[in-house]
Amino acid sequence: MIKVGIIGGAGYTAGELLRILIHHPQTEIVFVNSSSNASNTLASVHSGLFGECDLTFTDELPFDQIDVLFICSGHGDSKKFIEAHELPANLKIIDLSTDYRDESCGFVYGLPEYQRCKIQGAQKIANPGCFATCIQLALLPLAHAQLLKSEVHVTAITGSTGAGVKPSSTTHFSWRNDNISVYKAFTHQHLIEINQTLKNLQPGFNQDLNFVPMRGDFARGIFASVYTDCELSQEEAVALYKDFYKDAAFTFVSDSNIDM
Repeated sequence: MIKVGIIGGAGYTAGELLRILIHHPQTEIVFVNSSSNASNTLASVHSGLFGECDLTFTDELPFDQIDVLFICSGHGDSKKFIEAHELPANLKIIDLSTDYRDESCGFVYGLPEYQRCKIQGAQKIANPGCFATCIQLALLPLAHAQLLKSEVHVTAITGSTGAGVKPSSTTHFSWRNDNISVYKAFTHQHLIEINQTLKNLQPGFNQDLNFVPMRGDFARGIFASVYTDCELSQEEAVALYKDFYKDAAFTFVSDSNIDM
């Protein structure tokens, strides 16, 4: 069994992670850290886990009892946590924040469709961002085949959970309901990691990636439309994508129009 610890256990990413790990046949959750919820049950925060487990949050950090540490802290907090604690040298770390997605930080960028084998042998992994995952999945086959020749245009809309569990004026139901809004047009932080991957796959690609993110009036999920010029016919492009993702466990190519 792989023994797991989780930091920042009260957030949305931790809640989804817990749902996956609880039902994973080869993992054992040793501790879920949340200083503000210590001694409370996981289900008191993540109601979807009611009846799934009897674990409670803790403010303790028994690093010597685990094999893998998931860090689900907010952006900027993961780096502070790692710098403030002496972690065992053999402990595997998977960070879900944006803090270590730059490959120069010493973490392996954790998009399996991009570099599955490298992830499997990594000691430290940085999970990709939500928009970054969606957009890269649309572009990986073209970049891998060296077929990105012109600038890329992206419009993508995300659910409210992408903003995290802490409420703000733009996640309030009264503002979000029946509303769509643009934010961080052409400057979104996920552009950095997307461009990093594209340059690694196709070093000669130096065109702009124009990204307009939008907030949607739904809770979870992302819907992205990605446009670029391509010399392939539609049939050739579909064949390229199906071949690229034929062994992917989490990504599928649809012949029908998609919806959320």
